[in-house]
Amino acid sequence: MDYETAKGNKGPDRKYYFLTKVVNQGYNYKTGEWKRAEGKAAPVGNGNDGRLKVSFFGPFYSGYNVIAIDPDYKYALVYGDNTKYMWLLSREKTMPEEVVNKYLQMARGSGYKVEELVWPKQ
Repeated sequence: MDYETAKGNKGPDRKYYFLTKVVNQGYNYKTGEWKRAEGKAAPVGNGNDGRLKVSFFGPFYSGYNVIAIDPDYKYALVYGDNTKYMWLLSREKTMPEEVVNKYLQMARGSGYKVEELVWPKQ
């Protein structure tokens, strides 16, 4: 990466920080419409441990902690700042049952009330 590209992202500790575009998209089956929100994410800490801060609303950021990813980067388990926010993410429309069960077991062990999850209709 050349200097001009990174120039605007230099932090107070003289390190370069790179923002990543984040797109959340979902289908509202009640209205029959797709909803889409675009935001930005930046690494937290050393940037090597899967912790991000994500913003969809101006200067307000929230935690986005990648806990598990499958070897093919198709599925991920992500925790928020507290045990009220957790996501099972998939690049496909569905996720294999064994992956779901593994991630739910991990979340339950971390204090999440997985029985309260809201599951989208497929």
